[in-house]
Amino acid sequence: MSSIVHLPSLKQLRYLVALEEHRHFGRAAASCFVSQSTLSAGLKELETTLDAELVERNNRTVVFTALGLEVAQRARRVLREAEELAELAAKGKEPLSGRLRLGVIPTIAPYLLPKTLPHLRKAYPKLQLYLTEDQTARLLALLEDGTLDLVLMALPYHAADLETLALFKDGFHLVTRKDDPLAQKKTVTTSDLKESNLLLLAEGHCLREHALAACRLPQADSGGFAGASLNTLVEMVAGGLGVTLLPDMAMPTHVPKSGELVARPFDRSGAGRQIGLAWRTTSSRGAEFKEFGAALTKAARSAGITTT
Repeated sequence: MSSIVHLPSLKQLRYLVALEEHRHFGRAAASCFVSQSTLSAGLKELETTLDAELVERNNRTVVFTALGLEVAQRARRVLREAEELAELAAKGKEPLSGRLRLGVIPTIAPYLLPKTLPHLRKAYPKLQLYLTEDQTARLLALLEDGTLDLVLMALPYHAADLETLALFKDGFHLVTRKDDPLAQKKTVTTSDLKESNLLLLAEGHCLREHALAACRLPQADSGGFAGASLNTLVEMVAGGLGVTLLPDMAMPTHVPKSGELVARPFDRSGAGRQIGLAWRTTSSRGAEFKEFGAALTKAARSAGITTT
């Protein structure tokens, strides 16, 4: 006759994950909306259930044992699966309803979301979007640990255990001052950049890698400068310090038709990036995410954004 195995509760696991994240009993309790004594008691019950010490306690610091760290990591996966189970049941009743935690990179968020979210809200009034803006690597880390459900990003991006869906192409334009000789051309080539100081975003922004790939350049020497935002790059170009590449969706914001800057397309259509979605291969919401992608693309077209 097999012995009875006592399993931890989701509440206990949530307490453990909160403590591992905050490394402070008070802040962990507040994040779980319980008192500190309730959280501490729940963690004690968890240790009793597992018959193992997970956390070393003293008056100054919270130190996890090696086992405690591993249990916290696995607890995140258990909680994520439990949430997806509940959300799967809810989505069976009505598509694109309830919570969706979406990460978006900063070279997409300010140009795409303000124009598309009103259309999405109208089409799916019960969809509750929670947005996080950050660089690709950090967003994918949040996706991996279950903090995010979905990431809107630029493709290609090499990462394991991800399913991706390409939505539409976002082409590149060369942006320069009106008095630059390149401004006299109708189209530009990648060889035109050899004599120019190409200003790009700092490493960590995927737009930098996509821009270099589009220009067939292994690296770019920007005179020791690396921008933190597209707005900074444009201001540097306006100051006569070089040229830059901007994606199509950012053009109306940064290069108005009347101004000191001009934009020129490349002579080959391949210069650009793919806008797409990424989610965990283990997620049970793949069909819903594909529907979201189709809805987002339709909203972009309705908003006048080029989606070739």
